[in-house]
Amino acid sequence: MVLSLVSLCAREVVSDHSSSPSWLRWVPRELYRPLLEAAFTGSRPLAVGELVQRWPERTLRVGGRRKQGQTAPNRLCIQALLLAVVRGLSDQRCALQVVDLCGLQGDEGGMGDPMGGWSLTVALCTMVVQARAGAQRAQRREGERERKRFSALEREKDVKRERGQRKWGKEPNGEEANTDNMELVINERERMQSSGVLSEEELIKGVRRRMETERKRGSTVMGVAASRKDSEEKDMDSDVFVHVRADLFVNARSWERVRVALSTMGPLKLQCRYLRVEEISVSSIRSLLELLPRQGLLGVDVRYSSLGVAGLAELLPLIATFPALNSLRLHYCNLDFRRDHPGQEEALRDLSQGLAQLQQLRRLSLTALRLPGQLRVLLSSLPQPLEILELPYLSLSPADFAYLSCSHHASTLQQLDLSENRLDEITLPSIRRLLSQASSSLQHLSLSGCGLTDGLLGLLLPSLGVCSALKSLAFALNPLSLAGLLDLVRTATRIPSLRHLLYPNPLEDYQPGLPDLPSSAQLLDWPLDEATDINATSSQLNKVLIDSGRSDLFLTCDLLNYDKDLLD
Repeated sequence: MVLSLVSLCAREVVSDHSSSPSWLRWVPRELYRPLLEAAFTGSRPLAVGELVQRWPERTLRVGGRRKQGQTAPNRLCIQALLLAVVRGLSDQRCALQVVDLCGLQGDEGGMGDPMGGWSLTVALCTMVVQARAGAQRAQRREGERERKRFSALEREKDVKRERGQRKWGKEPNGEEANTDNMELVINERERMQSSGVLSEEELIKGVRRRMETERKRGSTVMGVAASRKDSEEKDMDSDVFVHVRADLFVNARSWERVRVALSTMGPLKLQCRYLRVEEISVSSIRSLLELLPRQGLLGVDVRYSSLGVAGLAELLPLIATFPALNSLRLHYCNLDFRRDHPGQEEALRDLSQGLAQLQQLRRLSLTALRLPGQLRVLLSSLPQPLEILELPYLSLSPADFAYLSCSHHASTLQQLDLSENRLDEITLPSIRRLLSQASSSLQHLSLSGCGLTDGLLGLLLPSLGVCSALKSLAFALNPLSLAGLLDLVRTATRIPSLRHLLYPNPLEDYQPGLPDLPSSAQLLDWPLDEATDINATSSQLNKVLIDSGRSDLFLTCDLLNYDKDLLD
């Protein structure tokens, strides 16, 4: 990556923190962004804090999708950023109104000590609560100063009143005031009016008026709780100085802290783009959803939580109240539909009706939910066709494949994951029909662990070759021989848009003893034969690429590090 002259200069400037007082006051607003990026790249937390505390624009975006090879910001830099946001609340030089930290989280324990999603969520919640506490302390100090000013004005008013009474009334010895004293009092009163001393009474009235306004304002906030959700959020936003937008990761240990932060009214307001929850109950998930602002939530990701069909049906009407929500992901949520259990049919109907309320849903991911034969009930109720459909480990039946190939989703699918759903001669015609329907839109396809043999692959390749928009293809953990693998690569080279192919190790590379038709679990656990030259397989595949002139097609058998998102 070639750096611009501005980036190189910015790195040099932020490298020496001792010189910051000499240049910070003179930096034009156009250079704040490259200086901040240089501070993150060079892991300069002090520079990050000073720049953010003086941020001259209304919006600050940090995070987003990183380029290949680009690491997440350092943990210390993120902590300095959050602290600077709080300090900027009392800094007149700071113009911040929106801080967008979506996608800022990195992998825990990764290179450069990044801050993971769980730690970042806790840090954000702590920042919101601390900002509220700081605002309350400042409010108490201001109230104390206001009371002192008011008391001083009252005392001064009493002194003047007593002085006027002595001059208008009796003398200290009890005699009536003479004419000369009356004239002096009148002259003194005229002098006070001309000098503006009596305007202090108006100032006292102004102080009382402000105190009355604050009292009414407090009563208004208390009464808002009974109003509708949208109007409540609008009223509360009037007291918010900075909106902090981020992806929230919540588990059983952090749930209470997140709940407190979302219910806290203060100068910072936490907003959520994507909500990911793990191992918490339906009631806890419901509480979080009720606290989140209606606007801005794009996706909900629930993992390792025992929802059940009835629990998911209970959550869907609440999820539907978020108008911009377009993604719903459920991983290992133990729906476990069984017809012999009482009430399951009714719960499934409720589930279908709940999905029908998701007007903007474009991505649906259902992993290992054990709902064989129920795909029509789930997908037919969706009002809009899906663009991303992930159904791994779902034990799909032939009826499910047949419905999917003819559904209103088939022609709009951009990403399809059918991993670990076993394919055979019965289901293959439905898959070929599905690929034909999605040939012009499908960009990412995963058929890993589907039990595809050389014979089944030969039937599938013609339909695969017509997918003109395909960018990535995953075929890992399928029992293919070297000959079948070469056929797969040759077909891949004839798809001009394809950039990434995840291929399986051929059966010849494994140690002896594999069954004739090994499962994906067996292929994953079975050791490779050290006596076999694995590089020979790679050399043959690379020769196919060279002969076809496809140097832009990347081949890999590394299942753990495969990431199709790097192509986007």
